[in-house]
Amino acid sequence: LVWLAFLGGAWFAALVTLAEAVGGEEERWILSSDTWRTIADERRYVKSVYRHPDAAVLVAEEDGHVLARMSLSRDRHAASRHVADLGLMVAAEHRGRGIGRLLLEAAVDWARMSGVTKLELHVFPWNEPALRQYESFGFEREGFRIARNVGGMATAFVAEWGSGGPVVGILGEFDALPDLARRGGAAR
Repeated sequence: LVWLAFLGGAWFAALVTLAEAVGGEEERWILSSDTWRTIADERRYVKSVYRHPDAAVLVAEEDGHVLARMSLSRDRHAASRHVADLGLMVAAEHRGRGIGRLLLEAAVDWARMSGVTKLELHVFPWNEPALRQYESFGFEREGFRIARNVGGMATAFVAEWGSGGPVVGILGEFDALPDLARRGGAAR
């Protein structure tokens, strides 16, 4: 593993190439637009992370080739300073070699050194290999997935929790009662 702060110019292009490759996979493993950051933007991003005491980027490399990257960033809100978000991507041809696990171990070490007691990440529910990896490492699924504009109605939504079975689903509508969301409280 290499702490990204020590990497030079050619590494930034390799990081962009990795992100574009993973983001462009048919399975859509990561949330990405059609393009990743430019090399110049990647360099600026890494420099900002290096200067920030509550963030880190790690790279797994072999013979000068980038195999994987991980980003860590502590939550800025005072009430959740104990939480950090992580993002991980491994090149397709290097998955299954334990690289992701090595990076997760480094994330836990970073969290302990930083006083972070909870690491969070976002995984698409169809990314079963990643879910198995994270769960084998002790991560737990939490939270709802929300789909908006259900049935073409701008105010309709579906919230789901769980996968496989059972899945808990809620169909609702924002502002079913005018101004209820803004006033708060229960409808009578």
